[in-house]
Amino acid sequence: MDTPNASSTGPALNLTRRRFVQGLVGFSVVATVGGVLVPILSYLYPPARRQVNDVGRVLVGTLKDFPLNTGKVLSVADKPVIVVNTPAGGLRVFSAICTHLGCIVFWNQQKQVIQSPCHDGRFNPMTGAVVSGPPPRPLPAYEFEIVKDQVYVGRPLGSLYGSRG
Repeated sequence: MDTPNASSTGPALNLTRRRFVQGLVGFSVVATVGGVLVPILSYLYPPARRQVNDVGRVLVGTLKDFPLNTGKVLSVADKPVIVVNTPAGGLRVFSAICTHLGCIVFWNQQKQVIQSPCHDGRFNPMTGAVVSGPPPRPLPAYEFEIVKDQVYVGRPLGSLYGSRG
C-alpha cells in the first residue's frame, strides 16, 4: 500500500509554536485596535439621515381610525406625532414630543387634553398651546390632509423639540 509522501503533496508548512503565538498576538492587536477605532469613527462621522422635512406625506390611517374625542400617538418619519379628533376642532396633528423635557405625550380621555407625563404638562388639543404645567412652548403642529377618508401627515410646521433651527 502506497502512503503519500509529505514532499509529494507540496511545500511543507513550517509553523512553529513561536510563529503561531506571534500570529495570534498580531491578530489580537489588530482586532483590538479595530474594535476601538470603529465606534470612534462612527461617532465622528455618523451616517447621513433623512431630515423630517425631506419626507413627503405619510398615510397614518383612515377617519374611522380616529373617532371623535380620541387621540392616538403614531410614528411619522421616525418622529412621534399625536392625532386628535375633538368636537370643537375636528382632526388636528401635533408633535408628540413635550416641549419641556422631551417626553412622549398622550391623550387624556377624562380631561380631553394632550398630557405629558413629565411634570403633568397639558396642551390644548385644538391649538397645541400650553394649558398648564412647565412646558415652555406649544406643541408644533404638523401639516395634514384628508383625501377620500384617508389621513395623511406631512412635515412639521414649527421647530421640533431637540432639533436645531
